[in-house]
Amino acid sequence: MAQIMLKDGGTGQELLRRSSMRPHPLWSAKVLMEEPEIVQAVHEDFLRAGARVLTLNTYATTPERLAREGAAEMFRPLQRRAIELAHAARAAAGAPGTRIAACLSPLHGSYRPDMSITVADLLPLYAEIIEGQVEASDLVLAETLSALSEIEAATRAALDTGLPTWVAVTLKDDGSPTLRSGEPLSGAVALLKDLAPTGLMLNCCRPEAISANLNLLADAGLPFGAYGNGFTGIDSLAIGGTADVLAARSDLTPEAYARFALDWVQAGASFVGGCCEVGPDHIATLAGALEAAGHDITGEIA
Repeated sequence: MAQIMLKDGGTGQELLRRSSMRPHPLWSAKVLMEEPEIVQAVHEDFLRAGARVLTLNTYATTPERLAREGAAEMFRPLQRRAIELAHAARAAAGAPGTRIAACLSPLHGSYRPDMSITVADLLPLYAEIIEGQVEASDLVLAETLSALSEIEAATRAALDTGLPTWVAVTLKDDGSPTLRSGEPLSGAVALLKDLAPTGLMLNCCRPEAISANLNLLADAGLPFGAYGNGFTGIDSLAIGGTADVLAARSDLTPEAYARFALDWVQAGASFVGGCCEVGPDHIATLAGALEAAGHDITGEIA
């Protein structure tokens, strides 16, 4: 049928579920510092579930977030540790065809477009982050971007590496074609059409919001994809807050999530996976459903 890139799920939430520590504003970075063996175990579980794109656990290790929590000096050590653990997991899981994805995330906090600064100010910050990941990665995943300035800066920094670059933007959960900044999705699609990354995606919003808007990505004329979250909503999350204030949906079972993702593939998506509250069981069920539908699961589109 088709080659489908299948990424891992929501590493941060899975780490918090398994960690012995209290939730922390640095989310997955704190576990990376204190319990690195759990990070590798989560990576391995996603690979054994069938994922063939493994995202570095660097989402929360941005210089601004670390500085805010008094750990600015940990930026480079955490980047190196995340790379080591991802590569170790790939070897341990016996998944040599897996591609490692560098991660460019919102610099100040998820779902906070009000804190986004200008492209000129964002670009060197994104360049600093990607510099430490590029040699150990096979592609770049710029994800959960919620404002046009974030999208442009992260995409430009990623493209400068020469690596395949997939850019994922996040929408309001009400189903409207609107970034969390209030800017139209059409503006993001037009911008990415001009910048021409490898592909564009919707991520970290309700699967229903993705399904309502995925067709708009086709306007860029580029490969596209999607991976949703399993939160009931994100309104209760404040800057510097912890993820335990967010509730998981009880209805988004692995089977239910797989049905959403299969619909996205039917609509033309070539890259799917999971975001927050989408765990290894979801990815295993999705992998099985893709194979049953005759698709070839891969880490790279030829």
